Amino acid sequence: MFTKNIFFKNFKKNKYSKKIKLNLHKILNQKSELIKSFSLGYGDSYNINKIKAINKKFDLRIIGMGGSILGARAIYDFFCDKIKKKIYFIDDLNYLSNNLKKKNFLNLIISKSGNTLETIANSNILINKKDKNLFITENRNSYLFSLAQKLKAEIIHHNNFIGGRYSVLSEVGMLPAELMGLKPKKFRQMNNLIKNKNFLNSLIRNVNTLISLSKKKKINSVILNYDPKLINFLEWYKQLTAESLGKKGKGFLPVISNMPKDNHSVMQLYLDGFKKNFFTFFFTHEKNTNIIKSKLLFNTHKFMRKRTINEIKFYQKNATENVFNVKNIPFRSFDILNRNEETLGELFIFFMLEVILLGKFINVNPFDQPSVELIKRETLKQFK
Repeated sequence: MFTKNIFFKNFKKNKYSKKIKLNLHKILNQKSELIKSFSLGYGDSYNINKIKAINKKFDLRIIGMGGSILGARAIYDFFCDKIKKKIYFIDDLNYLSNNLKKKNFLNLIISKSGNTLETIANSNILINKKDKNLFITENRNSYLFSLAQKLKAEIIHHNNFIGGRYSVLSEVGMLPAELMGLKPKKFRQMNNLIKNKNFLNSLIRNVNTLISLSKKKKINSVILNYDPKLINFLEWYKQLTAESLGKKGKGFLPVISNMPKDNHSVMQLYLDGFKKNFFTFFFTHEKNTNIIKSKLLFNTHKFMRKRTINEIKFYQKNATENVFNVKNIPFRSFDILNRNEETLGELFIFFMLEVILLGKFINVNPFDQPSVELIKRETLKQFK
């Protein structure tokens, strides 16, 4: 366990590295806006009381792509049982419902560059005259900046020094979180985590093992997920890892595997197939889940009586870990003990620091995405 919220079981063969420790402390001591956004010292550039007043009168619709929206969606799904307000997420070009046009929305339109093609298209189709509009974008000349001015909409300046996939603890993720009734200061756990030797040591050992696995060509990062409410968090992790590290012929391929369903499809491959995978287990301990009805059970299965669905999944997860140990398959495991802002904040910070450190040691820049920009330019050529 590295905090009271998460029980973390690290890889079995995980050596401590003084070199990684040194680089971690360099990163933490940098006075960068990115690292500052992880902590209580970060200052949000919006007036939440003014925005909340509008939010009460309208349905909330968030329009964006990739890192501009994945963090907010991860937060919403993680707390879906707690959040009373229905929020609509528009994050691709396949989801356009005519029914939504009948409502009046507060449209929160997010794009760092202000020129994201999909966000421009969706905004053009969805925005109605009676809607209220709020833009988060860089303070520079761009399509969405100009559109916001035309609509006389409020513009919240996207921090120029924080890339989209790292922006979840800045305005990009925390403004939606506040509109969901959550508290940004509880997400920003860096102040506590840097004092937690167990957390820091776990991170250092974890990164060292990942570097070792990469050298052995174990480059498929398979996530075994037992919590449906974590799917969009894992989609956030997928973008963070792939876009940050997939350069110069290097990187890890993140694959999300939904459990226990995938026990009955790809598990055979995971256990006995090619050996390029390492695994991450995610499980959340829930209190209120369905209970097996004893009256409908035969004596052969009386061991299931009064068991919850969550218990059954937990036993399946433990059994899978035991088999992985026997077969010497590398894995780490995150058991979420408390579903709160602190927990999700710790996970966001852990994986962002992990990726930044990995970029340093596999010699790639974890903050750019040059080939993605190539596709954007090539797409624009198709219109000519």
